[in-house]
Amino acid sequence: MAILAELQDPRIQDVTVTFVEVSPDLRHAKVHVSVMGDETKQRLCLHGLQSAAGFLQAKCARRIDARYTPRLAFVLDQGVKRSIEISRILKEVLPEEGGSAEPPPEGGFDETEESEP
Repeated sequence: MAILAELQDPRIQDVTVTFVEVSPDLRHAKVHVSVMGDETKQRLCLHGLQSAAGFLQAKCARRIDARYTPRLAFVLDQGVKRSIEISRILKEVLPEEGGSAEPPPEGGFDETEESEP
């Protein structure tokens, strides 16, 4: 919520935190984010998030009771982008539903074909 509501950096827009990986000793955390937009916008947003890391770490320190506060590193999550690309490729390769390509009947031949006597 702090990313959405409290950061005033104009570079940080259209960000979704997809998941967070925390090291076993709780000293480091990789924050995977998805950013809507082109590569330039994504890169700017990551720079903005990294510059706000200290502020976000301080917010975390106040919320959790731990010996160490994890150092935050922001990583661009390409999962959404990859799934959209895979979906686009599948639409190109696979025939549309309801198209003219119908499976043959149970017997394995078309009933309209004449059979030999």
